[in-house]
Amino acid sequence: MTHTHTHGTTHAGNGLAGDDLTANGLAEKPGRGGPGPAPGPAVDVTTDGLPSWLDPVAAAARSVQPQQLSRFLPPASGAGRQSAVLVLFGEGQRGPELLLMERSGTLRSHAGQPSFPGGALDPEDGDQATTGPLRAALREAEEETGLDPRGVQIFGVLPRLYIPVSSFVVTPVLGWWRAPSPVGVVDPAETARVFTVPVADLTDPANRATAIHPSGHSGPAFLVESALVWGFTAGVIDRIVHYAGWERPWDRARQVPLDWRA
Repeated sequence: MTHTHTHGTTHAGNGLAGDDLTANGLAEKPGRGGPGPAPGPAVDVTTDGLPSWLDPVAAAARSVQPQQLSRFLPPASGAGRQSAVLVLFGEGQRGPELLLMERSGTLRSHAGQPSFPGGALDPEDGDQATTGPLRAALREAEEETGLDPRGVQIFGVLPRLYIPVSSFVVTPVLGWWRAPSPVGVVDPAETARVFTVPVADLTDPANRATAIHPSGHSGPAFLVESALVWGFTAGVIDRIVHYAGWERPWDRARQVPLDWRA
């Protein structure tokens, strides 16, 4: 489904989520080659004008420690492929919502999995230790969903996360969809659909479960919008919901087995 809307500055900081090691949404993409152009204008992180319901998320981003999000932390050596995802909150017909996309079912890896827009940093994104991940998150969201990045206000950055199975070092960038723009599938070969999920559905205990991977790993899952959100993406959502104080008691014994191809 395609979703169409009609309606204090800080420096960027530096993950997460359950014990599942699958990096859904962060598949390899062809590089552009060459050093690329110089980075664009500075990208600010600001909470100015943020709606009050996002205040707990912004506060959590300022205070949460990497160990509170995941037991998998980036290697001290600096190894790993730097990447970023855009965790974009907006206001929909049913209130606060989150933007997700579903990968094409024909892809060789992570087929059909819901994810945040995102991907690896490119040289033109700039310094990976400062604003590079912010630019990468916005650029990837534009490339994958057609999102107009000018309408996005970055209000926080979570600690970098590490996904051992793929060696991705992922920076979750928190955004407020201040000026919504139409979004949809840009490349059907990569993306099956772009959709939003009401936060109310993500916090509904009836939509929560524990995903069990054939490898034995387990992690949080959400059954929303005719999709099973699991792995890295579900882990990020789970921790945001928890530390924002939005979590409601749910049945952690409810299990959803994943296909061996997951």
